[in-house]
Amino acid sequence: MHTLRHFASRLPFAALALPLMMLATSCSRFDANGSLSTWGYVLLALDLFAMFDVFRQPWTIGKKLLWAAVIFFFPFIGLIIYFMFAGRGKSNTGVV
Repeated sequence: MHTLRHFASRLPFAALALPLMMLATSCSRFDANGSLSTWGYVLLALDLFAMFDVFRQPWTIGKKLLWAAVIFFFPFIGLIIYFMFAGRGKSNTGVV
């Protein structure tokens, strides 16, 4: 029951993210000449940030690879799923 309440507390954020997700997925990441658009650069930067964050977590290698695959294969939706449901703790940065 505790986990259900935990996910239910994130529903308002998901409801606000849905229109943003629909808008972002309707926009192309590439310009007419094939180069990345401004949105493409922003998405690339956020995905790289999430990938670095995944590998800084004190998780098993299997969990890290699973989250990295989700972010890699679903660049925008995987990013949202990661930041909403990863259950991240403090990253292991070596600072005491």
